[in-house]
Formats: sequence, C-alpha cells, structure tokens
Amino acid sequence: MTFQIDGIVPIIPTPFEESEEICWTGLDRLIDFAVDAGACAVCLPAYASEFYKLSEEERLQITSRAVRRSAGRVPVIAQVNYASTRLAIAAAGRAVDAGASAICSAAPRQFALSDADLLDHFGALLSAVQVPFILQDFNPGGASLSVPAIAELNRRHPQFRYIKLEEPRLADKVAAIRDATSGRVGVLEGWGGMYTLELAPAGIAGVVPGLGLTDLLRKVFLLAREGRREQAQPLFEGILPQILYSLQNMELFHHAEKLLLQARGLLDSVTVRRATLRPSQHDLQYIALLNQRIVRLAQEHGLEPAAQGAPR
Repeated sequence: MTFQIDGIVPIIPTPFEESEEICWTGLDRLIDFAVDAGACAVCLPAYASEFYKLSEEERLQITSRAVRRSAGRVPVIAQVNYASTRLAIAAAGRAVDAGASAICSAAPRQFALSDADLLDHFGALLSAVQVPFILQDFNPGGASLSVPAIAELNRRHPQFRYIKLEEPRLADKVAAIRDATSGRVGVLEGWGGMYTLELAPAGIAGVVPGLGLTDLLRKVFLLAREGRREQAQPLFEGILPQILYSLQNMELFHHAEKLLLQARGLLDSVTVRRATLRPSQHDLQYIALLNQRIVRLAQEHGLEPAAQGAPR
C-alpha cells in the first residue's frame, strides 16, 4: 500500500501513425514527458486515450509498453472500462500481470444503476484485484456514487483508495468523503482539471488532466494547495479557455490534445483514430490560437520542452 497519489496524474493519449496504427516510439516520448513534467503517476488507456477504439490486445500492449518505458520512474495506472463485471475482472488481471501499479475503472453508466448495483459491480471487481484501486464516476445524467456507498466500499475493500469525480461544486463532497472514510479515500478531480484552482485547497489528492497541461497544472495545483491562489490564478486563467473549448466533445478533445502536444514538440502525428469528429477550419484555427497561448505560458514559466521534441 505504498502507492500514493499527490499531484497530477495525466491521461496518456494513444499516438497513431497516419495509417492509424499505434506509434510505439511516440508513446515512449509521451511517457518520458509525463515523468519530466512532474507527474506523480500516469493513467492509460482511458477515455482520453481513445480506449474505446482499441482492441483488447492493443489495450494490454499499451499498458505493458508504458510499464516498460516508465521503468519504475512513475507508477502506471491501468484503466479498465467495461459495462461487464466479468470483462473488467479479466482485463484488470491481465493489466496487473503486465506490471500495472494500480487499476482504475469507470462506473458503468450506460444505463441507470443504483448505488447497490454499483457496489455489487465494484465489490466483485475489488475481490479480484488486490492492487490499489481508483474508481472513476462520471454521471452527467445524475448524481455520482453517494458518500455512504463510497465509505462502505472502502470498508469492505481497503485497496479502494481513490475516487475520480468530474462534477462541479465538489468541495463539500471532498470533505464529506474524507470524514466518512477517515481520510482513507482520496478524491481526484477529473474533467481536464477544470476545477483545480477551486479544489486544491479543499483537500483533493490530485488532478487527472490531459497530458499536454501536466506541468502547468502541477504549478497551479501546488500554489493553490499552499494557499497561494492569487498567484496561481493568472496561470490558471491562461489554461482554462483551452480546457473549456476542448471538452465540448470528447472527440474534439482528442484533436485539441494531440495538436497541443505537437505544438509543444512532443508528437509528430496528430492522427485521431476513426470514427471521429472532423474539426472544421474554424475549429482548427481556434485550437491553434488556444494552444499557442499554452506554449507561451510554458515558455514564460520555464517549462517548454527542448528542441526536437526531446523533454528536458
């Protein structure tokens, strides 16, 4: 139980060649950047990795490659998202065998499920997974898992250590989860890091953004947690328009994220595997404008990668 999240956990995107085959050397460079940017862990293949366009074999290959490339420099969290409990258990076992330090799994929200239904699903999954576990719950159609259910799941399965939530006005729930579990379950803020400035002082354990903003959001997170939100605010205000625009649509996010990584010298191909939204010329121009601002902010804060895409 030495695994601990304290900071930024970027989702690593899946780099594709123009042929839509996975670019393995590109994945290596992205892992290296995450380490260099100060990530406390990395997570893949998640929604921001286009996991839903990957075969079972590709998902496992990506996890295995990330474990090998990280070489113990940073923990690798394997994301296993399935509506089927049985499939989630099988995938989690393969990921642990491949060397993943922890497992993250999203609540199956395709159709309405009660807290009791979700406790049954995650209870079975946790009975089969003994490494640290992160539960991701995004439910735009209703409430996320209740605080009593979170506490009960942790009581039954102590390896359930973190919950990733992606909803607004979360500060009170962060405190309630901490109180109900005596601090045993930490809250991770998702949704691109949109609420970092608000929630870092409220006691979240970390933030789960896209990879391209890792180093900048880490600076915001640390400043805000130290009570220096006024110092963090100008930097966060420079980042926020990019987050807001890209997260209008998950497929738009893939394009914006890969274009940002290209602008930062970290990715050659910006291919998004089909089926995907095709950004208009207006979209691409505005994304370029927003991403240029991110690059300037990184330069101003001494965070821009060195030339030829090699991370410092």
